[in-house]
This record gives sequence, structure tokens and C-alpha cells, in this order.
Amino acid sequence: MPYRVLSQQEVADYLHLTAADIERLVKDHDIPCEMRGKRVVFRKRDIDEWASQRVLKLADKPLAEYHQKTTRATQAAFPTTAIMPDMIQPAFIAARMTAKTKASIIRDMVALAVNTGRVYDPRALITSIEEREALCPTAFPGGLALLHSRYQQPTFSEEPFLVLGRALQPIHFGSPDGCPTDLFFLVCCQDVKIHLHTLARICLMAQKSALLDQLREAEDANAMYDCLVNAEKEVLEKQNAAA
Repeated sequence: MPYRVLSQQEVADYLHLTAADIERLVKDHDIPCEMRGKRVVFRKRDIDEWASQRVLKLADKPLAEYHQKTTRATQAAFPTTAIMPDMIQPAFIAARMTAKTKASIIRDMVALAVNTGRVYDPRALITSIEEREALCPTAFPGGLALLHSRYQQPTFSEEPFLVLGRALQPIHFGSPDGCPTDLFFLVCCQDVKIHLHTLARICLMAQKSALLDQLREAEDANAMYDCLVNAEKEVLEKQNAAA
């Protein structure tokens, strides 16, 4: 229901935030909203776009705090707090991608996703990813990009999953530091809460462990999978120790 309109409390629940968080964002003009009479409302489609951009910009304490909130909010979806074993398998990883352009990376990542048997409409997924990249690139400093569709829709995939590609030749993908990107995740989640939690988890792993260097040094897809599982375990142990 992308055209649904949400109330302030509904958008707080939707984004794993408090009503006070939303009030502050509205006051600071940091969240898309509109007035209906004296009532502030939020269009779901606008919020979906805004939320993923916001997660990718979080760092340090704000990222850790948001990740804790999303972890609590998605506990029912995963048997343990570790999500990598449920989201990705070695077969979902391409260790030697030969694509040399942004367009070809997107096509190859979607083809990798199709090979999982979980994608309904590859063409629609490519189009939505391209729209998301045109809106705001999903690459950030460190050589990592978190590709995802502009909107989370059940027409794209039947269950949440990740694929990971490592490019043999780094590609300029729109990172704000102007540096090229060689590590690409494609996040496929029809549930926005799981989607945001997955983005936050990968960002935390990238920022709070040596994951990116380890992925570059890994010999093959199996080794890259082990890097993901071990990095996730490391950051979760750190989070629990700090709690």
C-alpha cells in the first residue's frame, strides 16, 4: 500500500522510532510530511524513500542506537539475533564479478538474485533499483554499496534475502568521497522493518569490524560467507557488552 497515509504514531512504529523522535524530525524539517488541517500526516511512499537514505547516513552512536531499536522490533522474524545465516548463503555470493559499469553491476546483481529462485520480476526489480540510485546513490565511503529497490514490495521477492558481489575492477558508483566501489550487497526485503534492520546491521558490521578488508582478502564465496557470519557475531557481542 505505497499510497497509504500514516499518522505520527504509525510512522514512529513503522520506523522503530518514538513519537518524540518524530516530533523532533518534523520540527527540524528533517522528515517528509504534510499538514491536513492541524494534523501532521506522512505518505508511506515518501517515508520509505526517506528512511533508507537516513539509515545509510547514520554512524557511530546514532547507528548503534537505531540498530538496537530495529533488533528489538524484528525479533519475531528471526530465530536468533544473528540474521546473516538466514539471509545469505555461499551460493548467493559472486566473488569475481567482471562488470565495469554501474548499469552492468545492477544487472549482474539482479541476475545473482534471480539465481536464488526468490525473485518474481527481475525487470521490475532492476527498474526500481535504478530509480533508487537516481534518487540518491547507495554507495558510501569504504568501497561498499547497499543496493535496494526504491520501494519494498512483495512483487519483487517471496522472502527476505541478500546477495553479495565483489567486483574485480572497482566501479564509480556515486560514493560521496568520489572513490570507486568494489563490494555490492543487494538487499531484497518486502517488509520495510526487516529492510531497515538489514541495512542497519550491514552498516554496523562495515563500521565496527574489519569486514570490508576481510571480504576483499577472502579467497572465494565460502570464505566471504564466513567473513559475514564472523563479523556479525563480533558486532553483536560488542553490542551486548555495551548494553
